[in-house]
Amino acid sequence: MFTQDDWDIYSFHINSTVTGRYATTVIKSRVANRMNESKEIEFHVRIPKNAFISKFRMFIDGQVYDGTVKAKEQAQRQYTEAVSRGESAGLVRYTYRLTLEEFKTSVTVAAHKKVTFELTYEELMTRTLGKYELLIHARPMQPLFLSLYQVDVHIHEKAGISFIDVKGGLSTKALANAITKTHAWVHFYPTEDQQKTCDSCGEQGLNGDLVIVYDVNRISSLGDLKVLHNLIRSPGYFVHHFAPSELPRMPKNVVFVIDQSGSMHGKKIQQTRIALIHILNDLAEDDHFGLMTFDDNIFHWKRELVQATEENVKSAKSFARKIQDRGSTDINKAVLEGTKMLNAHHKESSASILILLTDGDPTSGVTNPERIQSNVRKAIADKFPLYCLGFGFDVNFNFLEKMSLQNNGVARRIYEDSDADLQLKGFYEEVANPLLLDVAMTYSGASNLTQTNFSMYYNGSEIVVAGQVTDNNSENFDSQVIAISVRIHLLHVEFTEVVSDDQIQRVWAYLTVKQLLQKEVVLSGPEKEAVQKEALELSLKYSFVTPLTSMVVTKPPGEETDVLDKPKEGKPQSSREMDLNTHLVASLYRLVLIVVFSLFTHTRLMTSHVTKGTASLKVHL
Repeated sequence: MFTQDDWDIYSFHINSTVTGRYATTVIKSRVANRMNESKEIEFHVRIPKNAFISKFRMFIDGQVYDGTVKAKEQAQRQYTEAVSRGESAGLVRYTYRLTLEEFKTSVTVAAHKKVTFELTYEELMTRTLGKYELLIHARPMQPLFLSLYQVDVHIHEKAGISFIDVKGGLSTKALANAITKTHAWVHFYPTEDQQKTCDSCGEQGLNGDLVIVYDVNRISSLGDLKVLHNLIRSPGYFVHHFAPSELPRMPKNVVFVIDQSGSMHGKKIQQTRIALIHILNDLAEDDHFGLMTFDDNIFHWKRELVQATEENVKSAKSFARKIQDRGSTDINKAVLEGTKMLNAHHKESSASILILLTDGDPTSGVTNPERIQSNVRKAIADKFPLYCLGFGFDVNFNFLEKMSLQNNGVARRIYEDSDADLQLKGFYEEVANPLLLDVAMTYSGASNLTQTNFSMYYNGSEIVVAGQVTDNNSENFDSQVIAISVRIHLLHVEFTEVVSDDQIQRVWAYLTVKQLLQKEVVLSGPEKEAVQKEALELSLKYSFVTPLTSMVVTKPPGEETDVLDKPKEGKPQSSREMDLNTHLVASLYRLVLIVVFSLFTHTRLMTSHVTKGTASLKVHL
């Protein structure tokens, strides 16, 4: 977190509280300037990518300075005004890997004075493969004393915790004694020696992750529903966690569409071959599958789906080992061919899935992204989901994301490094075992609902729905779930538990904003503007830093203004690149002001007049 030798971090504490799968994490660090002169001290942390920052504060010499969430345009104006006054200013933007984002700001601290930084972020836990994972990046970058370095995690679940474990780079053998774990608590209190001797440590202290892995007891086989009955104001809120268990697995029809264009050369194509072979091994015998590769042409393993028998899987693996990079990229033709294969193999009570892996833009055939999206959407016609895996940073991820969302799927970036094959295999495992199709959640006595219809439910995952209770009347509130399984249409009336936890309202707001931002990706025109407006209003009301808002970091008079933006998916910049970009923008802005001022002054000089032999210069600014 800190890198300067003339700073002393005398307290570092991360406190994360998870209530009903909703995590609120506070990072607090106290730093002292031990020099005989003022020093700039930097606060630098990494937070989970799906989290929204909701609060930032600095405590300096008895004064509190709060960050303020504003609409992005308003924050940008404040930044521009600071530059125009000749003040330094910073726009903080950064995306780090798949799971983390960076936040950093700095402040000048007087000699022998202290500053306390406090950052709060919130996130809804996502259940994957039967577990939730709470990621905490603990990186003070300076060894501390035992009593001053603490990470505390407390998980509140009325139904109880079925299991809890600690993983990540900071859970190694050398730090095992620093971790205390109970049924609902995790404490991480490393000694100063442990902070210097662990696998990911050195003279600069710890640098790594703690991952708290857990799941909750399932009282109802179809999940649990909590209603906030608000005695003071209307409306009340509810949240429904739907995770049915003990359901039979549905056979699936899956087609893999693999890019083998020239840009996949080298490591990408090697990792793809390795991942495909692992994935083919995991197919169940009652599954049917197809495999095709493409560049500007299509190469079929088989022209129709076949059953995943031992012989067919062996043949497909042989095909996968021979995939070679070549040619350009015709995404339109490839996805439409994969869709055709699935449509020709439609079977009742089976789940169809189309998976596209590509690393580049469409460069052959139909190359207009909007036309491709339209063609694909028309061909799929809501019959099955499309999952797009974008390999590396050169891919047009926005194009893939929109195409996935238009077809009930998601896009995922695969990072080109040593574990890319594991990333591919990990994604497949998430969708390998469908249990339900066409899930419809209905709620009487409720309004302002988040998403209630889902094309599929996969084993080990969870569907979360939230909304407002009409007239704050829980007695008239009821719910049911209808879905298709292997044997039956499920119809279930859920049990309602009345609680008094205001956090349910924040779960509703978080989930609503997330889904509005997803919806905004696929819309255009007035509909897009309406969704953006609604997402912006909620982001401001609940102080969430989202792609539509920024946090203006308030500082003492004379200090630079920082504006924190929620970064979009894209290629990360190094800290040096960010600093250079910031200084370049500021310098260009000052240069424009100087040129405008010079031209304006020159014009006024040309039109000045002489009165009684004396030159009179009038300059109006």
